[in-house]
Amino acid sequence: MGGFRFENIYHFPNCSGKDEIPEGESPKWRCRKKARTMAQQQEEEVEKLRLSSVEEVDKFDETQDYHRGTWTRKCDFLLSIVGYSVGVSNIWRFPYLCMRNGGGAFLIPFFFFLIFCGIPLFFMELCLGQFSGVSSLFVWSLCPLFKGLGYLMVIVSFIMSWYYIMVLVWVIYYLVNSFYDPLPWAVCTNSWNTPFCIEDRGKINISRTLLNNLTSVEVNTSLVIGSNYTSNTTVTAAKEFWQLNVLQISSGFADLGGIRWHLVLALAAAWVLVFLCLMKGVKSVGKVVYVTALLPYVLLTIFLIRGLLLPGAVDGIMFYLTPDFKRLLEFQVWLEAGIQVFYSLGPAWGGLITMSSYNKFTNNCLRDAIIGSMADALTSFYGGFVIFSVLGYMAYESKLPINEVATSGPGLALVAYPEAITKLPFPQLWAVLFFLMLLALGIDSQFGTFETVSSGLVDAFPRQLGKRKVLLTAALSLVLFILGLPFTTNGGMYIFQLVDWYAASLCVLLTCFLECFIVGWLYGADRFSRDVELMMGRPVPVIIRLCWCVITPLIMMIAFIATMINYQPPTYEGYHYPGSARAFGLLLSVIPIIPVPVLMVSQIVKAKGSIVNRIWKLTQPTLEWGPHISKYREMYQTSVYPRLQGLQLVRANLFGAHER
Repeated sequence: MGGFRFENIYHFPNCSGKDEIPEGESPKWRCRKKARTMAQQQEEEVEKLRLSSVEEVDKFDETQDYHRGTWTRKCDFLLSIVGYSVGVSNIWRFPYLCMRNGGGAFLIPFFFFLIFCGIPLFFMELCLGQFSGVSSLFVWSLCPLFKGLGYLMVIVSFIMSWYYIMVLVWVIYYLVNSFYDPLPWAVCTNSWNTPFCIEDRGKINISRTLLNNLTSVEVNTSLVIGSNYTSNTTVTAAKEFWQLNVLQISSGFADLGGIRWHLVLALAAAWVLVFLCLMKGVKSVGKVVYVTALLPYVLLTIFLIRGLLLPGAVDGIMFYLTPDFKRLLEFQVWLEAGIQVFYSLGPAWGGLITMSSYNKFTNNCLRDAIIGSMADALTSFYGGFVIFSVLGYMAYESKLPINEVATSGPGLALVAYPEAITKLPFPQLWAVLFFLMLLALGIDSQFGTFETVSSGLVDAFPRQLGKRKVLLTAALSLVLFILGLPFTTNGGMYIFQLVDWYAASLCVLLTCFLECFIVGWLYGADRFSRDVELMMGRPVPVIIRLCWCVITPLIMMIAFIATMINYQPPTYEGYHYPGSARAFGLLLSVIPIIPVPVLMVSQIVKAKGSIVNRIWKLTQPTLEWGPHISKYREMYQTSVYPRLQGLQLVRANLFGAHER
């Protein structure tokens, strides 16, 4: 194995002279040629040991970790990371971004960032978890100075699990209502509808003219109408169902109102569903993902076939794909493409590290990283055909431009698309299938963030919690259910939008930059490549090294600075948040980062020696870092890494050491 040098008893310093032991000297003082010969023999022996132990390790899973376990099959992990990466944003955000930022031309910056940022970061995190066999909370024994990154990831995942569950809540509520005939968002005869309700979007312009001539209209005051409703605005039945029935939205952030019990029941159902899927950790998730990860593709294909048969579908798809290459000259287009890649793949949240920590040590995680990343990107692109074929049909039916019926976020998945479904034959069937698809997409992403928190607790308290996974999952689900109750109030949507705006906006970009800096330069990309070679039998490709050390961190820094410069205060449907709400949001974005400097300063204070010496020691891996299987750990601990400096270090990290 060309990437390692091992020593069992003796060190082999360089010496001059002939290829023999100098008379009167200790046997440890061997000549350079003899030392290289022995080192080469040892490398060959270790390679044989590695290859022979691969089959043994795969055969006996109990050697992996006595309290954590492993994925039952390789496909379990692959489907899990695909499900973790592919979420509802692939359906309700990417198609809209593509349409708004140059159509097909948007794919150029999107795949640029995927290749030079997404895949390298994805691969790095899979390697970190698989090599160490621990969750994101403890993987940073790699560089104890940045131990706080583990806490940052757990906190971000906790916040994501806390508020992201509301997507499942809304989908569950829509799914239940999909069995009614007629669909409640198809008509204006419900108790919550206002005189401004319009069943046919094509009648909006006519109705708006008539309403402008009205001096007053009596409105049902028992309904809670948001600030986005005015006395001369017509609203579709689907929009009123979303605003006045599902959310029963209040006037603003300061007016939270009471708890909406239909959402509480849906929240309880969502957490029960998550608990049942995660109660036995990766063992149960590995079975569930065969449904939750594969079902969306079946349903997407069904919807695409149905959509292509509708009038106006081709116009919608052409509107989605028609390239406007002039938009590529705009910095904002590239920024939005990069941010979509970062937030869609999910690096820096800890989920990828945690899930890969349950892998068998010799798993080919480079293959998994490429498949997982490309599956996410292609699903986004594929989903655009599904969405815009139906939006083209909506535009055709309502005689409106496509850009007036297209929207992003929950408005697309929970208003525009359900409205289009009402115009299809057997709308109940299509509604049930559509919301089952969203449920499968959403719950997969919840698996990764929730497991990051629970696995961190298990790794922190292995004896107390290692064999109480079911109890821990139940307790954590209950805590998150209680904390999620504010989202079920009349003003819950304002809280959701605020948290979504701030929760991971800065943390993700900052964490990705620090990951590249730590692995690429503090630990060393060349050294980490040797670790990967111990797992996979081959080093990290040069292009990925270049990304880790130069390209990806540079892009992360530019994106971070651009995000700070282009900061816009949060809004929702024309509502502007008060200063106190924005302050709360900024605090929420800073809280996950706090452990990083706090633990950094704390460890420097506790260390001994000069400041420079303390910092240097804290950038070196601790004894806890290394393979979690005894055979490989012995190989790792007896490996000899050359001490390089200056240009030699730069060359080794970027291209690999010449003498391996």
